[in-house]
Amino acid sequence: MFGGRSIPLVRVFGIRVGVDPSWFLALFLFIWWLTDYYRAALPGDDSGAFALATASALLFFLSILLHELGHAVVAIRNGISIAGIDLWLFGGIAKMSQDTSSPGVEFRVAVAGPVVTLLIAILCAGLGIAAAGGANEYWNAVAFDAESTAGGFVAMMSYLASINVLLLVFNLIPAFPLDGGRIARAIAWKVTGDRTRATTFAATIGRGFSYVLIGVGVFLAIQIDFLSGIWLVFIGMFLGQAARSATYQSAVLSRIEGVRVQDVMDHEPVAIPAGMTIADGLHEYFLRYRYDWFPVVDDAGRFVGIVDRERAERIPDDRQGVFTVREILRNEEDNLRVRTDDPLEVLLGRQALMRLGALMAVDDGDRLLGVVTWDQVRRALQQGTAEAR
Repeated sequence: MFGGRSIPLVRVFGIRVGVDPSWFLALFLFIWWLTDYYRAALPGDDSGAFALATASALLFFLSILLHELGHAVVAIRNGISIAGIDLWLFGGIAKMSQDTSSPGVEFRVAVAGPVVTLLIAILCAGLGIAAAGGANEYWNAVAFDAESTAGGFVAMMSYLASINVLLLVFNLIPAFPLDGGRIARAIAWKVTGDRTRATTFAATIGRGFSYVLIGVGVFLAIQIDFLSGIWLVFIGMFLGQAARSATYQSAVLSRIEGVRVQDVMDHEPVAIPAGMTIADGLHEYFLRYRYDWFPVVDDAGRFVGIVDRERAERIPDDRQGVFTVREILRNEEDNLRVRTDDPLEVLLGRQALMRLGALMAVDDGDRLLGVVTWDQVRRALQQGTAEAR
Protein backbone atom coordinates (compact mmCIF):
# COMPACT_ATOMS: atom_id res chain seq x y z
CA MET A 1 0.00 0.00 0.00
CA PHE A 2 2.77 2.42 0.83
CA GLY A 3 6.53 2.28 1.00
CA GLY A 4 9.02 2.62 3.79
CA ARG A 5 9.22 1.09 7.22
CA SER A 6 6.91 2.35 9.92
CA ILE A 7 8.04 3.61 13.31
CA PRO A 8 7.29 0.93 15.94
CA LEU A 9 5.19 2.00 18.92
CA VAL A 10 3.92 -0.96 20.92
CA ARG A 11 2.96 -4.60 20.68
CA VAL A 12 -0.66 -5.56 21.31
CA PHE A 13 -1.46 -9.29 21.63
CA GLY A 14 2.00 -9.86 20.16
CA ILE A 15 1.15 -7.75 17.08
CA ARG A 16 3.59 -4.98 16.17
CA VAL A 17 1.88 -1.58 15.97
CA GLY A 18 3.67 1.23 14.18
CA VAL A 19 3.05 4.58 12.50
CA ASP A 20 4.01 5.64 9.02
CA PRO A 21 5.62 9.11 8.89
CA SER A 22 2.52 10.37 7.07
CA TRP A 23 0.50 9.68 10.24
CA PHE A 24 2.06 12.70 11.92
CA LEU A 25 0.70 14.91 9.15
CA ALA A 26 -2.76 13.40 9.66
CA LEU A 27 -2.52 13.93 13.42
CA PHE A 28 -1.55 17.59 12.93
CA LEU A 29 -4.41 18.19 10.49
CA PHE A 30 -6.96 16.57 12.81
CA ILE A 31 -5.82 18.58 15.82
CA TRP A 32 -5.79 21.80 13.79
CA TRP A 33 -9.30 21.20 12.44
CA LEU A 34 -10.75 19.95 15.74
CA THR A 35 -9.38 22.91 17.70
CA ASP A 36 -11.54 25.21 15.64
CA TYR A 37 -14.40 22.69 15.85
CA TYR A 38 -14.36 22.64 19.66
CA ARG A 39 -14.29 26.41 20.07
CA ALA A 40 -18.07 26.23 19.68
CA ALA A 41 -18.28 23.93 22.70
CA LEU A 42 -15.77 25.92 24.77
CA PRO A 43 -16.18 29.58 23.74
CA GLY A 44 -13.35 31.78 24.92
CA ASP A 45 -11.19 28.84 26.02
CA ASP A 46 -8.68 28.26 23.22
CA SER A 47 -6.32 26.17 25.37
CA GLY A 48 -9.22 23.95 26.43
CA ALA A 49 -10.32 23.56 22.83
CA PHE A 50 -6.77 22.57 21.82
CA ALA A 51 -6.53 20.03 24.66
CA LEU A 52 -9.91 18.57 23.70
CA ALA A 53 -8.87 18.44 20.04
CA THR A 54 -5.63 16.63 20.88
CA ALA A 55 -7.43 14.08 23.05
CA SER A 56 -10.11 13.56 20.39
CA ALA A 57 -7.56 13.05 17.60
CA LEU A 58 -5.63 10.49 19.64
CA LEU A 59 -8.82 8.68 20.64
CA PHE A 60 -9.97 8.64 17.03
CA PHE A 61 -6.75 6.96 15.95
CA LEU A 62 -7.15 4.58 18.88
CA SER A 63 -10.55 3.72 17.41
CA ILE A 64 -8.88 3.00 14.07
CA LEU A 65 -6.29 0.84 15.83
CA LEU A 66 -9.04 -1.15 17.58
CA HIS A 67 -10.80 -1.51 14.22
CA GLU A 68 -7.64 -2.99 12.69
CA LEU A 69 -7.07 -5.18 15.75
CA GLY A 70 -10.53 -6.60 15.13
CA HIS A 71 -9.41 -7.68 11.66
CA ALA A 72 -6.08 -8.95 12.99
CA VAL A 73 -7.44 -11.04 15.86
CA VAL A 74 -10.00 -12.78 13.64
CA ALA A 75 -7.33 -13.37 10.97
CA ILE A 76 -5.02 -14.97 13.54
CA ARG A 77 -7.87 -17.15 14.82
CA ASN A 78 -8.28 -18.37 11.25
CA GLY A 79 -4.62 -19.29 10.82
CA ILE A 80 -3.38 -16.10 9.12
CA SER A 81 -0.42 -14.41 10.78
CA ILE A 82 -0.22 -10.62 10.97
CA ALA A 83 3.00 -8.84 9.97
CA GLY A 84 1.87 -5.74 11.87
CA ILE A 85 -0.60 -2.89 12.03
CA ASP A 86 0.37 0.54 10.71
CA LEU A 87 -1.42 3.85 11.18
CA TRP A 88 -0.90 6.31 8.36
CA LEU A 89 -2.33 9.32 6.54
CA PHE A 90 -5.63 7.71 5.54
CA GLY A 91 -6.25 5.56 8.62
CA GLY A 92 -4.79 2.16 9.36
CA ILE A 93 -4.00 -1.20 7.83
CA ALA A 94 -3.53 -4.67 9.30
CA LYS A 95 -0.93 -6.38 7.13
CA MET A 96 -1.84 -10.05 6.72
CA SER A 97 0.93 -12.47 5.76
CA GLN A 98 -1.31 -14.12 3.17
CA ASP A 99 -4.70 -13.82 1.57
CA THR A 100 -7.73 -15.54 3.06
CA SER A 101 -8.28 -19.16 2.12
CA SER A 102 -12.07 -19.30 1.75
CA PRO A 103 -15.13 -17.05 1.39
CA GLY A 104 -16.08 -17.73 5.01
CA VAL A 105 -12.69 -16.63 6.34
CA GLU A 106 -12.75 -13.58 4.06
CA PHE A 107 -16.18 -12.59 5.39
CA ARG A 108 -15.24 -13.07 9.05
CA VAL A 109 -12.02 -11.09 8.75
CA ALA A 110 -13.69 -8.30 6.76
CA VAL A 111 -16.70 -7.88 9.06
CA ALA A 112 -14.67 -7.90 12.30
CA GLY A 113 -13.42 -4.32 11.90
CA PRO A 114 -16.86 -2.76 11.29
CA VAL A 115 -18.27 -4.67 14.27
CA VAL A 116 -15.59 -3.13 16.52
CA THR A 117 -16.28 0.33 15.09
CA LEU A 118 -20.02 -0.08 15.71
CA LEU A 119 -19.37 -1.06 19.33
CA ILE A 120 -17.10 1.97 19.81
CA ALA A 121 -19.78 4.29 18.39
CA ILE A 122 -22.42 2.81 20.69
CA LEU A 123 -20.11 3.11 23.71
CA CYS A 124 -19.25 6.75 22.98
CA ALA A 125 -22.89 7.66 22.39
CA GLY A 126 -23.90 5.92 25.62
CA LEU A 127 -21.24 7.74 27.63
CA GLY A 128 -22.23 11.04 26.04
CA ILE A 129 -25.94 10.60 26.80
CA ALA A 130 -25.18 9.58 30.38
CA ALA A 131 -22.86 12.56 30.93
CA ALA A 132 -25.28 15.00 29.28
CA GLY A 133 -28.16 13.83 31.44
CA GLY A 134 -30.39 12.83 28.57
CA ALA A 135 -30.67 12.25 24.86
CA ASN A 136 -31.97 15.73 24.03
CA GLU A 137 -29.00 17.52 25.59
CA TYR A 138 -26.67 15.03 23.93
CA TRP A 139 -28.09 15.75 20.46
CA ASN A 140 -27.81 19.48 21.14
CA ALA A 141 -24.13 18.87 21.87
CA VAL A 142 -23.77 16.91 18.66
CA ALA A 143 -25.17 19.89 16.75
CA PHE A 144 -23.28 22.40 18.94
CA ASP A 145 -26.55 24.15 19.72
CA ALA A 146 -25.88 27.62 21.09
CA GLU A 147 -27.95 26.85 24.20
CA SER A 148 -26.18 23.57 24.96
CA THR A 149 -24.28 23.54 28.25
CA ALA A 150 -23.22 19.90 28.13
CA GLY A 151 -19.49 20.68 28.29
CA GLY A 152 -16.33 19.41 26.69
CA PHE A 153 -16.59 15.71 27.58
CA VAL A 154 -20.02 15.37 26.01
CA ALA A 155 -18.82 17.27 22.96
CA MET A 156 -15.88 14.89 22.64
CA MET A 157 -18.06 11.78 23.03
CA SER A 158 -20.51 13.11 20.46
CA TYR A 159 -17.65 13.74 18.03
CA LEU A 160 -16.15 10.26 18.56
CA ALA A 161 -19.56 8.61 18.15
CA SER A 162 -20.25 10.62 14.99
CA ILE A 163 -16.87 10.04 13.39
CA ASN A 164 -17.03 6.31 14.10
CA VAL A 165 -20.50 6.10 12.55
CA LEU A 166 -19.12 7.94 9.51
CA LEU A 167 -16.14 5.57 9.43
CA LEU A 168 -18.50 2.59 9.68
CA VAL A 169 -20.73 3.76 6.82
CA PHE A 170 -17.74 4.62 4.62
CA ASN A 171 -16.05 1.28 5.27
CA LEU A 172 -19.20 -0.69 4.44
CA ILE A 173 -19.42 0.75 0.92
CA PRO A 174 -19.05 -2.35 -1.30
CA ALA A 175 -15.90 -1.08 -3.01
CA PHE A 176 -12.65 -3.04 -2.69
CA PRO A 177 -10.35 -2.67 -0.73
CA LEU A 178 -12.80 -1.17 1.81
CA ASP A 179 -14.30 -3.64 4.28
CA GLY A 180 -17.59 -3.53 2.40
CA GLY A 181 -15.69 -4.42 -0.76
CA ARG A 182 -14.09 -7.38 0.99
CA ILE A 183 -17.53 -8.50 2.16
CA ALA A 184 -18.75 -8.17 -1.44
CA ARG A 185 -15.74 -10.21 -2.57
CA ALA A 186 -16.57 -12.92 -0.03
CA ILE A 187 -20.13 -13.14 -1.33
CA ALA A 188 -19.01 -13.18 -4.98
CA TRP A 189 -16.36 -15.77 -4.12
CA LYS A 190 -18.98 -17.96 -2.47
CA VAL A 191 -21.30 -17.66 -5.48
CA THR A 192 -18.68 -18.15 -8.23
CA GLY A 193 -16.19 -20.36 -6.39
CA ASP A 194 -13.40 -18.29 -7.97
CA ARG A 195 -11.35 -15.91 -5.80
CA THR A 196 -9.80 -14.14 -8.78
CA ARG A 197 -13.15 -13.40 -10.44
CA ALA A 198 -14.56 -12.26 -7.11
CA THR A 199 -11.61 -9.91 -6.56
CA THR A 200 -11.99 -8.49 -10.07
CA PHE A 201 -15.69 -7.87 -9.43
CA ALA A 202 -15.13 -6.09 -6.10
CA ALA A 203 -12.12 -4.14 -7.43
CA THR A 204 -14.14 -2.91 -10.42
CA ILE A 205 -16.69 -1.44 -8.01
CA GLY A 206 -13.78 0.01 -6.04
CA ARG A 207 -12.36 1.77 -9.09
CA GLY A 208 -15.78 3.18 -9.95
CA PHE A 209 -16.22 4.47 -6.41
CA SER A 210 -12.76 6.05 -6.52
CA TYR A 211 -13.79 8.08 -9.58
CA VAL A 212 -16.91 9.25 -7.74
CA LEU A 213 -14.80 10.33 -4.74
CA ILE A 214 -12.36 12.19 -6.96
CA GLY A 215 -15.21 13.98 -8.74
CA VAL A 216 -16.92 14.96 -5.48
CA GLY A 217 -13.57 16.05 -4.06
CA VAL A 218 -12.87 18.33 -7.02
CA PHE A 219 -16.33 19.89 -6.69
CA LEU A 220 -15.87 20.46 -2.95
CA ALA A 221 -12.40 21.92 -3.41
CA ILE A 222 -13.66 24.43 -5.98
CA GLN A 223 -17.07 25.32 -4.59
CA ILE A 224 -17.16 24.70 -0.83
CA ASP A 225 -14.13 23.55 1.19
CA PHE A 226 -10.72 23.25 -0.46
CA LEU A 227 -9.10 21.12 2.28
CA SER A 228 -11.96 18.61 2.51
CA GLY A 229 -12.12 18.37 -1.27
CA ILE A 230 -8.41 17.69 -1.66
CA TRP A 231 -8.64 15.07 1.10
CA LEU A 232 -11.39 13.24 -0.84
CA VAL A 233 -9.37 13.45 -4.04
CA PHE A 234 -6.37 11.80 -2.39
CA ILE A 235 -8.55 9.10 -0.81
CA GLY A 236 -10.14 8.43 -4.19
CA MET A 237 -6.75 8.16 -5.89
CA PHE A 238 -5.52 5.79 -3.19
CA LEU A 239 -8.60 3.55 -3.43
CA GLY A 240 -8.35 3.42 -7.20
CA GLN A 241 -4.69 2.44 -7.12
CA ALA A 242 -5.32 -0.13 -4.38
CA ALA A 243 -8.16 -1.69 -6.38
CA ARG A 244 -6.01 -1.97 -9.51
CA SER A 245 -3.13 -3.46 -7.52
CA ALA A 246 -5.47 -5.97 -5.88
CA THR A 247 -6.71 -7.21 -9.26
CA TYR A 248 -3.18 -7.72 -10.58
CA GLN A 249 -1.92 -9.29 -7.36
CA SER A 250 -4.85 -11.69 -7.21
CA ALA A 251 -4.20 -12.81 -10.78
CA VAL A 252 -0.53 -13.49 -10.02
CA LEU A 253 -1.21 -15.22 -6.70
CA SER A 254 -3.76 -17.48 -8.34
CA ARG A 255 -0.94 -18.80 -10.53
CA ILE A 256 1.24 -19.73 -7.56
CA GLU A 257 -1.64 -21.08 -5.49
CA GLY A 258 -0.61 -24.41 -4.03
CA VAL A 259 3.14 -23.67 -4.36
CA ARG A 260 4.86 -24.21 -1.00
CA VAL A 261 8.16 -23.07 0.42
CA GLN A 262 9.52 -26.59 0.08
CA ASP A 263 8.84 -26.47 -3.69
CA VAL A 264 11.33 -23.65 -4.34
CA MET A 265 13.83 -23.75 -1.43
CA ASP A 266 17.42 -24.99 -1.43
CA HIS A 267 17.17 -28.41 0.24
CA GLU A 268 20.87 -28.58 1.15
CA PRO A 269 21.59 -25.42 3.15
CA VAL A 270 25.11 -24.74 4.39
CA ALA A 271 24.95 -23.94 8.10
CA ILE A 272 27.60 -23.23 10.74
CA PRO A 273 27.48 -25.17 14.05
CA ALA A 274 26.76 -22.81 16.94
CA GLY A 275 29.58 -24.29 19.01
CA MET A 276 32.29 -23.71 16.40
CA THR A 277 34.90 -21.05 17.19
CA ILE A 278 34.80 -17.84 15.22
CA ALA A 279 38.27 -18.57 13.81
CA ASP A 280 37.14 -21.94 12.43
CA GLY A 281 33.94 -20.40 11.09
CA LEU A 282 35.87 -17.75 9.20
CA HIS A 283 38.32 -20.28 7.78
CA GLU A 284 35.98 -23.19 6.99
CA TYR A 285 32.91 -21.28 5.84
CA PHE A 286 33.39 -17.59 5.04
CA LEU A 287 36.72 -17.96 3.25
CA ARG A 288 35.57 -21.14 1.50
CA TYR A 289 32.10 -20.13 0.30
CA ARG A 290 32.54 -16.33 0.18
CA TYR A 291 29.05 -15.70 1.57
CA ASP A 292 28.24 -12.61 3.65
CA TRP A 293 26.29 -14.62 6.25
CA PHE A 294 25.34 -18.15 7.20
CA PRO A 295 22.52 -19.75 9.16
CA VAL A 296 23.62 -21.23 12.47
CA VAL A 297 22.32 -24.48 13.96
CA ASP A 298 22.74 -26.14 17.35
CA ASP A 299 23.82 -29.74 17.96
CA ALA A 300 20.32 -31.02 17.14
CA GLY A 301 20.23 -29.16 13.83
CA ARG A 302 17.79 -26.51 15.09
CA PHE A 303 18.07 -23.04 13.57
CA VAL A 304 19.24 -20.55 16.20
CA GLY A 305 20.13 -17.45 14.17
CA ILE A 306 22.53 -16.09 11.57
CA VAL A 307 26.12 -14.90 11.73
CA ASP A 308 27.60 -12.10 9.60
CA ARG A 309 31.11 -12.13 8.21
CA GLU A 310 31.53 -8.46 9.13
CA ARG A 311 30.59 -9.11 12.74
CA ALA A 312 32.91 -12.12 12.94
CA GLU A 313 35.84 -10.19 11.52
CA ARG A 314 35.38 -7.40 14.07
CA ILE A 315 36.41 -9.81 16.83
CA PRO A 316 40.16 -9.36 17.60
CA ASP A 317 42.36 -12.08 16.09
CA ASP A 318 43.57 -13.27 19.49
CA ARG A 319 39.95 -13.81 20.63
CA GLN A 320 38.57 -15.49 17.52
CA GLY A 321 39.79 -18.87 18.72
CA VAL A 322 38.11 -18.36 22.12
CA PHE A 323 34.64 -17.06 21.28
CA THR A 324 32.10 -19.29 19.56
CA VAL A 325 29.74 -18.45 16.73
CA ARG A 326 26.80 -18.62 19.14
CA GLU A 327 28.13 -15.54 20.97
CA ILE A 328 27.91 -13.25 17.95
CA LEU A 329 24.55 -14.35 16.53
CA ARG A 330 22.03 -11.91 15.19
CA ASN A 331 18.96 -12.47 17.33
CA GLU A 332 16.27 -12.45 14.63
CA GLU A 333 15.21 -16.08 14.63
CA ASP A 334 11.45 -15.47 14.64
CA ASN A 335 11.57 -12.99 11.76
CA LEU A 336 13.74 -15.25 9.65
CA ARG A 337 11.81 -18.51 10.00
CA VAL A 338 9.21 -19.98 7.69
CA ARG A 339 7.69 -23.45 7.68
CA THR A 340 8.42 -25.72 4.77
CA ASP A 341 4.69 -26.23 4.18
CA ASP A 342 3.86 -22.49 4.21
CA PRO A 343 2.28 -21.17 0.99
CA LEU A 344 4.76 -19.19 -1.08
CA GLU A 345 2.56 -16.07 -0.84
CA VAL A 346 3.28 -15.92 2.92
CA LEU A 347 6.82 -14.80 2.09
CA LEU A 348 5.73 -11.76 0.07
CA GLY A 349 4.94 -9.67 3.14
CA ARG A 350 8.12 -10.52 5.02
CA GLN A 351 10.44 -7.53 5.32
CA ALA A 352 13.25 -9.83 6.45
CA LEU A 353 13.20 -11.50 3.03
CA MET A 354 13.85 -8.18 1.32
CA ARG A 355 16.42 -7.08 3.91
CA LEU A 356 18.46 -10.29 4.15
CA GLY A 357 17.61 -11.82 0.79
CA ALA A 358 16.59 -15.18 2.25
CA LEU A 359 14.54 -16.94 4.92
CA MET A 360 15.20 -20.17 6.79
CA ALA A 361 12.78 -23.04 6.20
CA VAL A 362 12.28 -25.12 9.33
CA ASP A 363 10.01 -27.93 10.47
CA ASP A 364 7.77 -27.97 13.55
CA GLY A 365 10.82 -28.76 15.69
CA ASP A 366 12.76 -25.77 14.27
CA ARG A 367 15.24 -28.04 12.49
CA LEU A 368 16.76 -26.26 9.50
CA LEU A 369 15.62 -28.03 6.34
CA GLY A 370 16.32 -25.45 3.69
CA VAL A 371 16.88 -21.83 2.68
CA VAL A 372 14.52 -19.94 0.38
CA THR A 373 16.00 -16.88 -1.34
CA TRP A 374 14.39 -13.81 -2.82
CA ASP A 375 15.67 -14.87 -6.26
CA GLN A 376 13.78 -18.17 -5.95
CA VAL A 377 10.59 -16.37 -4.91
CA ARG A 378 11.01 -13.83 -7.71
CA ARG A 379 11.42 -16.55 -10.34
CA ALA A 380 8.22 -18.21 -9.14
CA LEU A 381 6.40 -14.87 -9.27
CA GLN A 382 7.76 -14.07 -12.73
CA GLN A 383 6.53 -17.40 -13.99
CA GLY A 384 3.11 -16.71 -12.45
CA THR A 385 3.06 -13.21 -13.96
CA ALA A 386 3.91 -14.52 -17.43
CA GLU A 387 1.13 -17.10 -17.19
CA ALA A 388 -1.30 -14.47 -15.86
CA ARG A 389 -0.68 -12.35 -18.94
